[in-house]
Amino acid sequence: MSITIRPMAADDWPTVERIYREGIATGNATFEEDPPSWEDFDRGKVISPRLVAVDHGNVVGWAAASRTSSRCVYEGVLEHSVYVAEEARGRGVGKQLLRTFLEASETAGIWTVQSGVFPENASSMALHHELGFRDVGTRERVGKMTYGPYAGQWRDVVLIERRSTTIN
Repeated sequence: MSITIRPMAADDWPTVERIYREGIATGNATFEEDPPSWEDFDRGKVISPRLVAVDHGNVVGWAAASRTSSRCVYEGVLEHSVYVAEEARGRGVGKQLLRTFLEASETAGIWTVQSGVFPENASSMALHHELGFRDVGTRERVGKMTYGPYAGQWRDVVLIERRSTTIN
């Protein structure tokens, strides 16, 4: 693979949405049953960083984030998501995408990047730990799955965060 990372554009949405659906189908990516519309995604995510990983002209992954709060004291805190296409998993795409996302977030003045990860998502947990995230705590039985292989089950979510080493 020869991966390049670039900003996400609106015309990437059909592929981003497909990759999002692939993650949803695993049952270990999100509580959401369906991706949002492009309009809702665009409205809910910060513009930068919002990235895609491209392999030979094809989008194979994406990363985006939302503000955790509208309060000014939290302006440097984002909650992020990283998704990799099924055919590209296990090839380092997520690592390159997340590393670039973190660099871009620091350039944008972000001091904390956080996320909630299902503990069963071992590859996501390992990737995040490798890139400097730490477990803050586990929210036990925080939500009940409504679809997929875990339908009807209460799920734990591990809150992870990475604090910038360059922004004080």
